Amino acid sequence: MRIGPHELTGRALLAPMAGVTDRPFRQLCRELGAAMAVSEMVTADHRLWRTEKSRRRLDHAGEATPRSVQIVGADPRRLAEAARLNVDRGADIIDINMGCPAKKVCRQAAGSALLRDEALVERILQAVVAAVTVPVTLKIRTGWDRRHRNAVRIARIAEQAGIQALAIHGRSRACGYQGEAEYDTIAEVKSRCGIPVIANGDIRSARQAARVLEYTGADAVMIGRGAQGRPWIFKEINHYLATGEELPQPGPDQVRQILLRHVRELHAFYGEHQGVRIARKHIGWYCRTVPAGEALRQSINRVESAQQQLHMLDAFFSRPRATGEAAA
Repeated sequence: MRIGPHELTGRALLAPMAGVTDRPFRQLCRELGAAMAVSEMVTADHRLWRTEKSRRRLDHAGEATPRSVQIVGADPRRLAEAARLNVDRGADIIDINMGCPAKKVCRQAAGSALLRDEALVERILQAVVAAVTVPVTLKIRTGWDRRHRNAVRIARIAEQAGIQALAIHGRSRACGYQGEAEYDTIAEVKSRCGIPVIANGDIRSARQAARVLEYTGADAVMIGRGAQGRPWIFKEINHYLATGEELPQPGPDQVRQILLRHVRELHAFYGEHQGVRIARKHIGWYCRTVPAGEALRQSINRVESAQQQLHMLDAFFSRPRATGEAAA
């Protein structure tokens, strides 16, 4: 799959997730097989970039290419300017968010709220594509609600505007993250669209990724919640697509090595005070993959120091286990 001049090395990509896909997580997923990792969304209003949160979201130091930066907003001029500024900061690809269902985003007429105004969608896409020399991609949902699925029309607008890849989450804005993702709309878009299409939504295993690719005809899959606590899912998908065989689940020692490295990098990136707190949610997701993980999660949520957090994790994953006990 190509996005402009960028030839991707695989068909499994990391989805942008606010509060999750920070630089440490993106780098870890890339090393574990993600062909691309899209950043957390950054507001198009660059006047707000002075905050510590925004500065971290704009930090791509040491990341592998292509570096894809997602921007969100509703004003074509501001989105175009945000795209230019992010390219100046090292973005190789600009991704436009028209898929976020969060109320605080939609109240600003941004994210998936934009799907209700196809004329504005067209103006935004044309403005951003004209503003930069790097590829521009778009992430959408199937529509505003189940009765108003307009992804095919949005895809046509996107292709005509010069968008070079389209990611589609298989739910409407009204669905949020409830119910099951549907892939019929994605298949229809792919059948009518000449640009690469990326399927997203409820893909949590290598077998499911293969089924979605076959059913929709999509060029790639985008993994979001399925990578939380399981960043090795990309390696599993790559292996299954290449061989038709599933990799064995990682054992406790493998999980230990990945988790300790991840937590150390969160501490370094955010500093001890904030890093320990941000690490808790990631540790909670990893805990779902191991026996007795819930007890560890509850205990470690009371820990305040980076050293103690790492010590508890190391001790838990290094403890002797009964024969046959492994990662779930």
